[in-house]
Amino acid sequence: MQVPLYQAKAEFFRMLGHPVRIRVLELLQDGPRPVRELLNAMEIEPSSLSQQLAVLRRSGIVSATRTGSTVVYELAGGDVAELLRAARRILTDLLTGQQDLLTELKQSEGGAAVRAGGGTGGGA
Repeated sequence: MQVPLYQAKAEFFRMLGHPVRIRVLELLQDGPRPVRELLNAMEIEPSSLSQQLAVLRRSGIVSATRTGSTVVYELAGGDVAELLRAARRILTDLLTGQQDLLTELKQSEGGAAVRAGGGTGGGA
């Protein structure tokens, strides 16, 4: 039985739903990196990184090659990098919109406070 596309997408996004995995993918956008570089950039325990790399590898999003004792990871395709860029654009737009809304609210509250206080130089 085939899994509906929407369900497969949900599982895909669930797999991406870990901060360490997202950070690994961001780092790999710049090209292949050995595990030691990933560890230095992320400052997490090797076992945690290994776990998350295994999830990404099983999903087919990253691939690994071994040369001697060095394991190098890279994105399996450019589409993941494009997805991360799209997510950045979406989040930037959302955060900018939220910041604009907060600024508007603060400005309207400031105007309301001046009106409630009777303006300048008021007295009865």
